[in-house]
Amino acid sequence: MQQISLAHGEGGELTHQLIRDIFIQSFGHIEQTKFDSAILPIPTQTIAVTTDSYVVKPIFFPGGNIGNLAITGTVNDLAVSGATPHVITAGFIIEEGFPIESLKEIVNTMAGEAEKAKVNIVAGDTKVVEKGSVDGLFINTTGIGFLQEQHRLTPEMIQEGDAVIVSGTVGDHGVAILSARQELGLLTDVKSDCASLNDMIHGLTEEIKGVRIMRDPTRGGLATTLVELCEDFHFTIEVNEKFIPIRGDVQGACDILGYDPLYLANEGKVVMIVDSNDKQKALEILRSHEIGKDASVIGQITARHNHPGRLLLKTPVGTTRGLDRLSGQLLPRIC
Repeated sequence: MQQISLAHGEGGELTHQLIRDIFIQSFGHIEQTKFDSAILPIPTQTIAVTTDSYVVKPIFFPGGNIGNLAITGTVNDLAVSGATPHVITAGFIIEEGFPIESLKEIVNTMAGEAEKAKVNIVAGDTKVVEKGSVDGLFINTTGIGFLQEQHRLTPEMIQEGDAVIVSGTVGDHGVAILSARQELGLLTDVKSDCASLNDMIHGLTEEIKGVRIMRDPTRGGLATTLVELCEDFHFTIEVNEKFIPIRGDVQGACDILGYDPLYLANEGKVVMIVDSNDKQKALEILRSHEIGKDASVIGQITARHNHPGRLLLKTPVGTTRGLDRLSGQLLPRIC
Protein backbone atom coordinates (compact mmCIF):
# COMPACT_ATOMS: atom_id res chain seq x y z
CA MET A 1 0.00 0.00 0.00
CA GLN A 2 1.34 3.41 -0.94
CA GLN A 3 1.86 5.78 1.95
CA ILE A 4 2.65 9.43 2.49
CA SER A 5 6.36 10.07 3.05
CA LEU A 6 8.14 13.15 4.35
CA ALA A 7 9.32 13.78 0.79
CA HIS A 8 5.69 14.45 -0.19
CA GLY A 9 5.95 17.62 1.90
CA GLU A 10 9.29 18.89 0.60
CA GLY A 11 7.92 20.91 -2.32
CA GLY A 12 9.59 18.80 -5.00
CA GLU A 13 8.44 16.20 -7.52
CA LEU A 14 6.54 14.05 -5.02
CA THR A 15 4.70 17.14 -3.74
CA HIS A 16 3.80 18.02 -7.30
CA GLN A 17 2.54 14.49 -7.95
CA LEU A 18 0.49 14.52 -4.75
CA ILE A 19 -1.19 17.80 -5.67
CA ARG A 20 -1.71 16.81 -9.30
CA ASP A 21 -2.92 13.25 -8.76
CA ILE A 22 -5.10 13.76 -5.67
CA PHE A 23 -6.12 17.35 -4.99
CA ILE A 24 -6.38 18.73 -8.54
CA GLN A 25 -7.88 15.44 -9.68
CA SER A 26 -10.76 15.95 -7.22
CA PHE A 27 -11.01 19.71 -6.76
CA GLY A 28 -10.13 20.90 -10.28
CA HIS A 29 -7.71 23.66 -11.22
CA ILE A 30 -9.34 26.92 -12.25
CA GLU A 31 -7.34 29.80 -13.70
CA GLN A 32 -7.57 31.83 -10.49
CA THR A 33 -5.61 29.19 -8.54
CA LYS A 34 -2.43 29.49 -10.62
CA PHE A 35 -1.16 32.26 -8.34
CA ASP A 36 0.02 32.03 -4.73
CA SER A 37 -3.47 33.12 -3.76
CA ALA A 38 -6.82 32.67 -5.48
CA ILE A 39 -7.96 35.83 -7.29
CA LEU A 40 -11.73 35.96 -6.96
CA PRO A 41 -14.47 38.46 -7.84
CA ILE A 42 -16.61 39.17 -4.77
CA PRO A 43 -20.26 39.68 -5.76
CA THR A 44 -21.10 41.88 -2.79
CA GLN A 45 -19.40 44.30 -0.45
CA THR A 46 -20.57 42.38 2.59
CA ILE A 47 -18.85 39.03 3.12
CA ALA A 48 -18.83 36.45 5.88
CA VAL A 49 -15.60 34.67 6.76
CA THR A 50 -15.13 31.60 8.95
CA THR A 51 -12.21 29.32 9.73
CA ASP A 52 -12.04 25.94 11.45
CA SER A 53 -9.79 22.93 12.01
CA TYR A 54 -10.90 19.30 11.92
CA VAL A 55 -9.15 16.67 14.04
CA VAL A 56 -11.91 14.08 14.44
CA LYS A 57 -11.04 10.62 15.78
CA PRO A 58 -11.57 8.25 14.07
CA ILE A 59 -11.07 9.84 10.66
CA PHE A 60 -13.70 7.53 9.12
CA PHE A 61 -16.98 7.11 11.01
CA PRO A 62 -20.55 5.94 10.27
CA GLY A 63 -22.09 8.45 7.89
CA GLY A 64 -18.94 10.27 6.83
CA ASN A 65 -15.27 11.04 7.28
CA ILE A 66 -13.07 14.01 8.12
CA GLY A 67 -13.39 15.25 4.51
CA ASN A 68 -17.11 15.85 4.26
CA LEU A 69 -17.10 16.97 7.90
CA ALA A 70 -14.65 19.75 6.96
CA ILE A 71 -16.86 20.94 4.11
CA THR A 72 -20.20 20.73 5.92
CA GLY A 73 -18.80 22.36 9.04
CA THR A 74 -17.50 25.32 7.05
CA VAL A 75 -20.59 25.64 4.88
CA ASN A 76 -22.89 25.51 7.90
CA ASP A 77 -20.97 28.16 9.84
CA LEU A 78 -21.53 30.53 6.92
CA ALA A 79 -25.14 29.49 6.31
CA VAL A 80 -26.31 30.00 9.91
CA SER A 81 -24.86 33.51 9.73
CA GLY A 82 -27.30 34.24 6.91
CA ALA A 83 -24.59 34.12 4.25
CA THR A 84 -24.48 32.18 0.98
CA PRO A 85 -21.30 30.04 1.02
CA HIS A 86 -19.09 30.86 -1.96
CA VAL A 87 -15.54 29.48 -1.72
CA ILE A 88 -13.44 27.37 0.66
CA THR A 89 -9.73 26.92 1.20
CA ALA A 90 -8.34 23.69 2.61
CA GLY A 91 -5.05 23.00 4.39
CA PHE A 92 -3.91 19.42 5.00
CA ILE A 93 -1.46 18.36 7.71
CA ILE A 94 -0.64 14.73 6.94
CA GLU A 95 1.25 12.26 9.09
CA GLU A 96 4.11 10.37 7.47
CA GLY A 97 2.87 6.88 6.61
CA PHE A 98 -0.76 7.88 6.03
CA PRO A 99 -2.25 5.64 3.28
CA ILE A 100 -2.55 7.43 -0.04
CA GLU A 101 -5.76 5.53 -0.90
CA SER A 102 -7.36 6.86 2.30
CA LEU A 103 -6.29 10.38 1.37
CA LYS A 104 -7.84 9.97 -2.08
CA GLU A 105 -11.10 8.77 -0.56
CA ILE A 106 -11.22 11.73 1.83
CA VAL A 107 -10.43 14.28 -0.88
CA ASN A 108 -13.02 12.77 -3.23
CA THR A 109 -15.58 12.96 -0.43
CA MET A 110 -14.72 16.63 0.08
CA ALA A 111 -15.14 17.32 -3.62
CA GLY A 112 -18.50 15.58 -3.70
CA GLU A 113 -19.79 17.47 -0.66
CA ALA A 114 -18.55 20.78 -2.07
CA GLU A 115 -20.40 20.07 -5.31
CA LYS A 116 -23.61 19.30 -3.41
CA ALA A 117 -23.25 22.50 -1.41
CA LYS A 118 -22.45 24.50 -4.56
CA VAL A 119 -19.15 25.85 -3.25
CA ASN A 120 -15.70 25.83 -4.86
CA ILE A 121 -12.47 24.77 -3.18
CA VAL A 122 -10.15 27.45 -4.56
CA ALA A 123 -6.90 27.29 -2.59
CA GLY A 124 -5.07 24.93 -0.29
CA ASP A 125 -1.87 23.80 1.30
CA THR A 126 -0.26 20.47 2.16
CA LYS A 127 2.24 19.75 4.91
CA VAL A 128 3.70 16.36 5.80
CA VAL A 129 5.02 15.87 9.34
CA GLU A 130 6.96 13.11 11.06
CA LYS A 131 5.12 10.00 12.22
CA GLY A 132 3.56 10.63 15.61
CA SER A 133 3.34 14.40 15.17
CA VAL A 134 -0.35 14.29 14.24
CA ASP A 135 -2.98 11.56 14.31
CA GLY A 136 -3.17 10.63 10.64
CA LEU A 137 -4.66 13.75 9.10
CA PHE A 138 -5.79 17.19 10.23
CA ILE A 139 -7.67 19.59 7.92
CA ASN A 140 -7.98 23.36 8.28
CA THR A 141 -10.52 25.31 6.24
CA THR A 142 -11.49 28.90 5.64
CA GLY A 143 -14.84 29.69 4.08
CA ILE A 144 -16.08 32.91 2.48
CA GLY A 145 -19.71 33.67 1.78
CA PHE A 146 -21.62 36.72 0.67
CA LEU A 147 -24.44 38.29 2.61
CA GLN A 148 -27.42 39.91 0.97
CA GLU A 149 -29.22 42.54 2.99
CA GLN A 150 -32.57 40.76 2.83
CA HIS A 151 -31.01 37.70 4.50
CA ARG A 152 -29.36 39.59 7.35
CA LEU A 153 -30.34 38.14 10.74
CA THR A 154 -32.03 40.41 13.29
CA PRO A 155 -31.13 39.33 16.86
CA GLU A 156 -31.92 42.86 18.04
CA MET A 157 -35.59 42.10 17.25
CA ILE A 158 -35.79 39.09 19.58
CA GLN A 159 -38.80 39.41 21.90
CA GLU A 160 -40.84 37.42 24.37
CA GLY A 161 -42.85 34.70 22.68
CA ASP A 162 -40.40 34.11 19.82
CA ALA A 163 -40.14 30.41 18.99
CA VAL A 164 -37.06 28.20 19.37
CA ILE A 165 -36.81 25.61 16.60
CA VAL A 166 -34.35 22.78 16.01
CA SER A 167 -34.18 21.23 12.54
CA GLY A 168 -33.97 17.58 13.61
CA THR A 169 -32.83 14.92 16.04
CA VAL A 170 -29.95 15.81 18.35
CA GLY A 171 -26.90 13.85 19.46
CA ASP A 172 -26.56 11.68 16.33
CA HIS A 173 -22.98 12.68 15.48
CA GLY A 174 -21.76 12.20 19.04
CA VAL A 175 -23.16 8.67 19.29
CA ALA A 176 -21.84 7.77 15.81
CA ILE A 177 -18.33 8.79 16.87
CA LEU A 178 -18.63 6.86 20.14
CA SER A 179 -19.69 3.78 18.20
CA ALA A 180 -16.83 4.12 15.72
CA ARG A 181 -14.24 4.35 18.50
CA GLN A 182 -15.27 0.95 19.86
CA GLU A 183 -13.74 1.88 23.20
CA LEU A 184 -16.90 1.42 25.26
CA GLY A 185 -18.36 -1.62 23.50
CA LEU A 186 -21.21 0.43 22.04
CA LEU A 187 -22.91 -1.29 19.09
CA THR A 188 -25.39 0.89 17.22
CA ASP A 189 -26.53 1.68 13.70
CA VAL A 190 -26.58 5.44 14.34
CA LYS A 191 -24.88 7.43 11.58
CA SER A 192 -23.49 10.94 11.79
CA ASP A 193 -25.93 13.64 10.71
CA CYS A 194 -23.11 15.36 8.81
CA ALA A 195 -24.81 17.44 6.08
CA SER A 196 -24.63 20.83 4.40
CA LEU A 197 -27.54 23.01 5.51
CA ASN A 198 -27.16 25.98 3.17
CA ASP A 199 -29.85 25.01 0.67
CA MET A 200 -32.44 24.42 3.38
CA ILE A 201 -31.50 27.60 5.24
CA HIS A 202 -31.56 29.68 2.05
CA GLY A 203 -35.08 28.47 1.33
CA LEU A 204 -36.09 29.48 4.84
CA THR A 205 -34.64 32.99 4.76
CA GLU A 206 -36.06 33.58 1.28
CA GLU A 207 -39.58 32.91 2.53
CA ILE A 208 -39.47 34.18 6.11
CA LYS A 209 -38.28 37.56 7.35
CA GLY A 210 -38.71 36.74 11.03
CA VAL A 211 -35.60 34.57 11.47
CA ARG A 212 -33.84 36.32 14.36
CA ILE A 213 -30.69 34.22 14.86
CA MET A 214 -29.33 30.79 13.90
CA ARG A 215 -26.57 28.55 15.22
CA ASP A 216 -25.31 25.06 14.41
CA PRO A 217 -25.11 23.08 17.68
CA THR A 218 -21.80 21.26 17.15
CA ARG A 219 -19.39 20.77 20.07
CA GLY A 220 -21.24 21.14 23.36
CA GLY A 221 -24.51 20.20 21.71
CA LEU A 222 -27.92 21.85 21.74
CA ALA A 223 -27.83 22.85 25.41
CA THR A 224 -24.48 24.66 25.26
CA THR A 225 -25.48 26.46 22.05
CA LEU A 226 -28.72 27.72 23.62
CA VAL A 227 -26.93 28.80 26.80
CA GLU A 228 -24.50 30.85 24.70
CA LEU A 229 -27.39 32.51 22.87
CA CYS A 230 -29.08 33.36 26.16
CA GLU A 231 -25.89 34.89 27.55
CA ASP A 232 -24.86 36.70 24.37
CA PHE A 233 -28.25 38.31 23.71
CA HIS A 234 -29.61 38.60 27.29
CA PHE A 235 -32.84 36.63 27.28
CA THR A 236 -34.33 33.58 28.95
CA ILE A 237 -35.35 30.53 26.93
CA GLU A 238 -37.61 27.80 28.23
CA VAL A 239 -37.45 24.57 26.26
CA ASN A 240 -39.80 21.64 26.73
CA GLU A 241 -37.92 18.36 26.99
CA LYS A 242 -40.74 16.31 25.46
CA PHE A 243 -40.59 18.32 22.22
CA ILE A 244 -36.82 17.88 21.66
CA PRO A 245 -36.40 15.25 18.90
CA ILE A 246 -34.03 12.45 19.95
CA ARG A 247 -33.69 9.11 18.19
CA GLY A 248 -34.57 6.14 20.39
CA ASP A 249 -31.21 4.44 19.79
CA VAL A 250 -29.36 7.68 20.60
CA GLN A 251 -31.29 8.03 23.86
CA GLY A 252 -30.66 4.36 24.61
CA ALA A 253 -26.91 4.72 24.05
CA CYS A 254 -26.85 7.79 26.30
CA ASP A 255 -28.76 5.93 29.03
CA ILE A 256 -26.23 3.10 28.94
CA LEU A 257 -23.17 5.37 28.96
CA GLY A 258 -24.48 8.11 31.24
CA TYR A 259 -24.40 10.89 28.64
CA ASP A 260 -26.98 13.61 28.08
CA PRO A 261 -27.92 13.86 24.38
CA LEU A 262 -28.50 17.60 24.79
CA TYR A 263 -24.73 18.00 25.19
CA LEU A 264 -23.65 15.69 22.35
CA ALA A 265 -22.34 17.12 19.08
CA ASN A 266 -24.39 17.54 15.92
CA GLU A 267 -23.01 18.16 12.42
CA GLY A 268 -26.15 18.62 10.36
CA LYS A 269 -28.61 20.55 12.51
CA VAL A 270 -29.54 24.20 12.96
CA VAL A 271 -31.23 25.77 15.98
CA MET A 272 -32.97 29.09 15.42
CA ILE A 273 -35.11 31.74 17.03
CA VAL A 274 -38.05 32.78 14.87
CA ASP A 275 -40.87 35.29 15.19
CA SER A 276 -43.80 33.41 16.72
CA ASN A 277 -45.98 34.44 13.79
CA ASP A 278 -43.62 32.62 11.41
CA LYS A 279 -43.01 29.41 13.35
CA GLN A 280 -45.55 27.26 11.51
CA LYS A 281 -44.31 28.38 8.10
CA ALA A 282 -40.73 27.78 9.23
CA LEU A 283 -41.59 24.23 10.24
CA GLU A 284 -43.24 23.57 6.89
CA ILE A 285 -40.17 24.77 5.00
CA LEU A 286 -37.73 22.79 7.14
CA ARG A 287 -39.80 19.62 6.97
CA SER A 288 -39.98 19.85 3.18
CA HIS A 289 -36.26 18.92 3.15
CA GLU A 290 -35.07 15.42 4.01
CA ILE A 291 -32.54 16.79 6.49
CA GLY A 292 -35.23 18.85 8.19
CA LYS A 293 -38.06 16.31 8.31
CA ASP A 294 -37.86 16.00 12.11
CA ALA A 295 -37.86 19.76 12.78
CA SER A 296 -39.66 20.77 15.96
CA VAL A 297 -40.59 23.85 17.97
CA ILE A 298 -38.91 23.08 21.29
CA GLY A 299 -39.46 26.25 23.30
CA GLN A 300 -39.76 30.01 23.37
CA ILE A 301 -38.27 33.24 24.65
CA THR A 302 -39.85 33.96 28.05
CA ALA A 303 -38.03 37.15 29.08
CA ARG A 304 -35.68 39.90 27.89
CA HIS A 305 -33.35 41.54 30.40
CA ASN A 306 -30.06 43.37 30.84
CA HIS A 307 -28.30 40.74 32.93
CA PRO A 308 -26.99 37.46 31.42
CA GLY A 309 -29.82 35.21 30.30
CA ARG A 310 -30.78 31.70 31.37
CA LEU A 311 -31.73 28.43 29.73
CA LEU A 312 -34.56 26.56 31.46
CA LEU A 313 -35.67 23.00 30.74
CA LYS A 314 -39.23 21.92 31.46
CA THR A 315 -39.20 18.19 32.23
CA PRO A 316 -41.94 15.66 31.40
CA VAL A 317 -42.97 15.55 35.07
CA GLY A 318 -43.66 19.29 35.08
CA THR A 319 -40.59 20.56 36.93
CA THR A 320 -38.25 23.21 35.53
CA ARG A 321 -34.47 23.28 35.96
CA GLY A 322 -31.67 25.45 34.70
CA LEU A 323 -29.13 24.19 32.18
CA ASP A 324 -25.52 25.37 31.99
CA ARG A 325 -22.94 25.15 29.23
CA LEU A 326 -20.93 21.94 28.94
CA SER A 327 -18.43 21.74 31.77
CA GLY A 328 -15.17 19.92 31.08
CA GLN A 329 -14.49 17.44 28.32
CA LEU A 330 -17.38 15.16 27.38
CA LEU A 331 -16.13 13.72 24.09
CA PRO A 332 -12.66 14.80 22.88
CA ARG A 333 -11.77 14.94 19.16
CA ILE A 334 -15.42 14.97 18.08
CA CYS A 335 -14.95 17.13 14.96
